[in-house]
Amino acid sequence: MARKIIVSEFVTIDGVMEEPRWTFNFPGDHMNNKTEELFASDALLLGRKTYEGFAAAWPTMERDPVGYTDKMNNIRKYVVSTTLKEAKWNNSRIINENIMEEISRLRNAEDGKGHLLVYGSNELVNSLAKQSLVDEYWLMVFPVVVGKGMRLFKDGTSIANLKLIDAKSYSAGVVFLRYRANNV
Repeated sequence: MARKIIVSEFVTIDGVMEEPRWTFNFPGDHMNNKTEELFASDALLLGRKTYEGFAAAWPTMERDPVGYTDKMNNIRKYVVSTTLKEAKWNNSRIINENIMEEISRLRNAEDGKGHLLVYGSNELVNSLAKQSLVDEYWLMVFPVVVGKGMRLFKDGTSIANLKLIDAKSYSAGVVFLRYRANNV
């Protein structure tokens, strides 16, 4: 396998990933993980809603000293959607047919120099998990309970045991957990 599919999510202690505005309440060096993971990747794999949100925001973001904004705007982006007709954000391509086969092809492509990184994209994450296409879950767990919202894994999602391969805690109370999927 040439690439890994990495699911990277911000989640609350109660598993909510939706609208992670609560992350702004916890500034700190834990966000360096996001920079490292993006620069270790050569493509983003996104669902339509996440793509649309990113495509509306990132092209107008101020440039930063580490180059995160440039990387986000220039990295290859694969958008999984059967309804999106056009993907205008730089370097984007829509996957709308034979979706899981196409994602498998991208994952196994020999020309990949980094991970396929999935941000947000709840529907896509759950579909990938059902097909055993996720290699690792990189979870940034924030010390907050929101009580309602879209959870990372839907009711009825069945994933066998995950193997913890890294864990870090940060002064803001945020914990980074890296799990290897059992199918790897």
